[in-house]
Amino acid sequence: MDDREPLIRPSPAPPPAPGLESDAHSGAPIPSRKQPRVVIEGESFTVRGVLVGLLVGLVICFSNMYFGLQTGWVSTMTMPASLMGFGFFKTLSRHLKFPFSPVENVLVQTVAGSMAIMPLGCGFVGVLPAMNYLLRPEEQGPIDLSLWKLVIWSLGLCYFGVVFAVPLRRQVIIREQLKFPSGFSTAVLISVLHGKTRKSTSDGKDGQIAAGFASLVPSDDELQANTSDADGRQQEELDHASDWRKNVQVLLLCFFVSGIFTFATYFFPIIRNIPIFGTVAASTWLWTLNPSLAYVGQGIIMGPATTIHMLLGAVVGWGILSPLAKYKGWAPGSVDDWEHGSKGWIVWVSLAIMLADAIVSLGYLASRSALRYFPEFEGLLGLKSLPNKLRSVLTRRDTTGYTSVSREDDTDAQPSRPQEPEIAALDSDEIESSKDESEDQDDAPANQQIPDRVVAIGLVLSIIFCVICIHIVFGDLVPLYATITAVFMALVLSIMGVRALGETDLNPVSGISKLAQLFFALIIPQSNKSSVLINLVAGAVSEAGALQAGDLMQDLKTGHLLGAAPSAQFWGQVIGATVGAVVSAFIYKLYTAVYTVPGDLFQVPTGYVWIFTARLVTGEGLPPLAREWAMGFATLFAITTVVRIYFGGDKRLQAMIPGGIAVAVGMYNVPSFTLARTIGGLLSWWWVTYKGWRDTPLIVLASGFILGEGFLSIVNLIMQSVGVPHL
Repeated sequence: MDDREPLIRPSPAPPPAPGLESDAHSGAPIPSRKQPRVVIEGESFTVRGVLVGLLVGLVICFSNMYFGLQTGWVSTMTMPASLMGFGFFKTLSRHLKFPFSPVENVLVQTVAGSMAIMPLGCGFVGVLPAMNYLLRPEEQGPIDLSLWKLVIWSLGLCYFGVVFAVPLRRQVIIREQLKFPSGFSTAVLISVLHGKTRKSTSDGKDGQIAAGFASLVPSDDELQANTSDADGRQQEELDHASDWRKNVQVLLLCFFVSGIFTFATYFFPIIRNIPIFGTVAASTWLWTLNPSLAYVGQGIIMGPATTIHMLLGAVVGWGILSPLAKYKGWAPGSVDDWEHGSKGWIVWVSLAIMLADAIVSLGYLASRSALRYFPEFEGLLGLKSLPNKLRSVLTRRDTTGYTSVSREDDTDAQPSRPQEPEIAALDSDEIESSKDESEDQDDAPANQQIPDRVVAIGLVLSIIFCVICIHIVFGDLVPLYATITAVFMALVLSIMGVRALGETDLNPVSGISKLAQLFFALIIPQSNKSSVLINLVAGAVSEAGALQAGDLMQDLKTGHLLGAAPSAQFWGQVIGATVGAVVSAFIYKLYTAVYTVPGDLFQVPTGYVWIFTARLVTGEGLPPLAREWAMGFATLFAITTVVRIYFGGDKRLQAMIPGGIAVAVGMYNVPSFTLARTIGGLLSWWWVTYKGWRDTPLIVLASGFILGEGFLSIVNLIMQSVGVPHL
């Protein structure tokens, strides 16, 4: 036995909650083999849902291209997409043939989210600017792709990650029930918007299983109870209508205010760089504030811990290392010079931090997964001799934060399951049969699943299509073996990305792409003139696969909790990805044709990170002393990442330890963006701590800020293209 509490119950256990039955050994409630029947309202796939999802996704896609070219930040914004879809259909409710249902809302946010990630997933905010503007002639550059080649490139990258996510679904959502916090939160928001929330028990926790299929959908008993209480139901509907109206009003107000600010910045560009620390700090060291409400909104979404860690990166990078490199002569050029100034010098330090964080985090994740599925490794590696705390770090499974199904293959202590000796006494065939039966009942009906034949054929065709598209775009510059290797490496890395997203709500695509670049530096000869280009392409393929697989898995988690058909979500994702890939190519061409890239507005910092990484791993020398400082910071943040993993169960303590990715982002972005995000993070902390705001109003407020600037940037784009003068 381990150190869990014994299941001793001196008094009779209370009656189990609906849908639970008593354990024969302990009297504790356990999940019943027969769950309460729930009624799934509406159709999971509708033409109108797809069209509205595409419309919402178009707005977010424009926003993500705009912010991505500025700072590299993009967001799927699934919760705002759900809210906008609900508001649209609520406004037209009197004219609808059938009501807008939660499962249809899942389709809307799935389609919108798949469009939203295309600017990042297809490399338009990082890899392509690096190829177009930063690749040197001796590196086979610069490569200026025509519009039709951009479309072929983006279509080639947009499918295989989506298809590969399907086989992972049963493992990470059904069997392991990973959290996928954003997917869970979106499901809760949708259920609240539609007034379909499940009743709670007297202890304040969900009385039903919040990890099974349609677990957030009320059962028949709850629906009958709601119907019988007419007065209470009417008041609940009035309160619900009032809540969604307030949320929509907040969204529109924030959208309007942020849009007006964005419109004003076109005529008064100086607003984007306010010298709050004096003119010398602003002109020489780039310490200014961009009071963009969109970046404040991003900070609200990121939260106080992440934004403060980013601020730490800005202080260390731009307040200490940049002046030091300048005065010591390591970076003799102008501070804002990427090639010879301290702006480019500190990028090497931020890059080293990202690599260290990615290697440690993904290495830990891979090791823990290996021990979970191959427990014999624990004895072979001598891990049983480690202290219990260290062993638990390697073998623990993070709790979901909500009531989960107890099954025989869970590693966590669950008071609802028999003790280990009794499980060991069962026949292994009975255990496997019980597992399969439980999983089938916790999953969607067979007719709503994605057929295995579709997955198998789709995966093969999507891989072949990707290889062909890349060959059409780059020809012999990128050999076929490199593209094929990149795709299969992307599939392996996607597994780690999906698991990291499920457990931490962070998809480490930046670290994954850097690991891919590092790997390809080992297999591509440095004598090859195209080695840098091949490195960029390989990293882009890996990033695309991990990003799309993770995005679909978040959506599948949302749909799983609300009872949406996985097949409907899959085809919605395919449609959204297709349209998003084509639209992103057009938007990218628009922005790059009208604005100077890189320039004051679009600095494409992630493009420099990509090109610097490719040159580093392919053997190019570093600026003076950059190697020593980079190795020092890499070692430091490898240690902090280990410490963060060790204290992963204590979220407050973990938040106090700087995260490598956040610090690195604060270093390679100029301080003006980081300061605005930090303001947003502190505001979110203040509103939650002292005003008691819930997450939903904060998400709505932040989304209005982000979408307002993203949408009005289209107006600024039009004015710039027709030559409207600045003041």
